[in-house]
Amino acid sequence: MTYLELVNKTLLRLREEEVASVNDTDYSKLIGIFVNDAIRYIESSWDWSVLRTTFPITTIAGTNLYSLTDFGVRSEVLYVHDETNNRVVPQESLQRIRELSLGTDNAQGTIQYYALEGVDANGDVQIRFYQTPNAVTSINVYGVKRDNVLVNDTDTTSLPDAIIAQFAFAYALRERGETGGQSAGEQVALAQADLTNAVALEANLRPEEVNWNVT
Repeated sequence: MTYLELVNKTLLRLREEEVASVNDTDYSKLIGIFVNDAIRYIESSWDWSVLRTTFPITTIAGTNLYSLTDFGVRSEVLYVHDETNNRVVPQESLQRIRELSLGTDNAQGTIQYYALEGVDANGDVQIRFYQTPNAVTSINVYGVKRDNVLVNDTDTTSLPDAIIAQFAFAYALRERGETGGQSAGEQVALAQADLTNAVALEANLRPEEVNWNVT
């Protein structure tokens, strides 16, 4: 659903007139802020299937630090796979990787571990490997890409639009009080219930991520 459609969907709940652009009025601009606040909250509530993506890296011999382009700082790494050598690369602490690098004089070889380290000038997270690659290697970083901020009327999101509108409506009620006898607290509870149901349905697609085995 587009940014404009989400704003109008929220305005209708508030018994306000729809707008032709999010920037038409000061109030529609405010609702646009609430829509993005709702998206940010919903994004952080679950590793949604629609947000899962792959960040490819092609290593350079002798270089062990790479940026995850368009990753931002709110995204999440699920796992890292070495496509060239067909193996999962386990995560280690950055401290341990630095210790290993110093202990072997930063020897080059097949990648054994990865750690996330700081951000680059573009605000994207960087990933450091050990050992330092000794050849061109194809690495896929599988993760969840967040920071989905809507700016233009036609910008879209694949997150559940009904829940976005529910939370945006709740935030708007907090700002101006009751609408039709419904309080902000009641609306937050309704929105949270819808979000819980949506997460439960998504969890059914990936039971391995919500089941824990005692060993």
